[in-house]
Amino acid sequence: MRLSIHALLDYTVHAEADVLLQIEAAPDGPAQNVIEGRMTVSTGSELHPFHAGEGYGRRTWTRGAGHFRADYHATVEVERTPPDIAGLPQHAYHELPPETVPFIWPSRYCQSDRFESFVAKVFGDKMGGDKILAMADWIERQLDYVPGASTAATSAVDTFISRDGICRDYAHLLISFSRAAGIPARMMSAYAWNLQPQDFHAVVEVWLGGSWHIVDPSRLAPVEGLVPIIVGRDATDIAFMTIFGRADLNEQQVTVERID
Repeated sequence: MRLSIHALLDYTVHAEADVLLQIEAAPDGPAQNVIEGRMTVSTGSELHPFHAGEGYGRRTWTRGAGHFRADYHATVEVERTPPDIAGLPQHAYHELPPETVPFIWPSRYCQSDRFESFVAKVFGDKMGGDKILAMADWIERQLDYVPGASTAATSAVDTFISRDGICRDYAHLLISFSRAAGIPARMMSAYAWNLQPQDFHAVVEVWLGGSWHIVDPSRLAPVEGLVPIIVGRDATDIAFMTIFGRADLNEQQVTVERID
């Protein structure tokens, strides 16, 4: 399918500050072709894009003060089918390729070491893709999707206790469960067709059977309509914008429309 994407970030930056943007559809993302893409920043500062390095995606440095408006438009062709991970094997640690190793350890928001006993007790009778599917089912049953229930500081442990959150929290919990089971897992930010309300979306990629596979534990949008932006260990790495200074939000919009 062909998708039209628009993202608008409008802030007031209190004093001159560096800004890191991660809002471009990944030019090297799996199963997608960025036909055209353009990002502009109202301050007139130069844009300095660079490859993210953790798998795929692009980050861009810029600077700003006062009114800061980042505008991104893209047309993307997506050729993705819903993944079927049932029965896919997981690998022993010593068999994992080097690029997956950063995604087997605990991270700031995904304290996987805190879940090892729980995962072994609840999901210990399953392996590989079957285990991931069981974990995603458990998360869907046990958590309530509640906008505003979490903050930027909420971790997987917090979500496990509160049993509510948004897509980021669902993803953190599945990543933690997966790593606790010895399956590499990373967080992916994406544009999502048919997501309501429209916004940036967070999902999970797991390493099974020799490749990465997308899993959306929130099940809010069809996987075939996802447009990956960037991947990382957790929300620390995939934030759509990081301002190294003080700023106030004026407006934020995300629009994803099918145009074919």
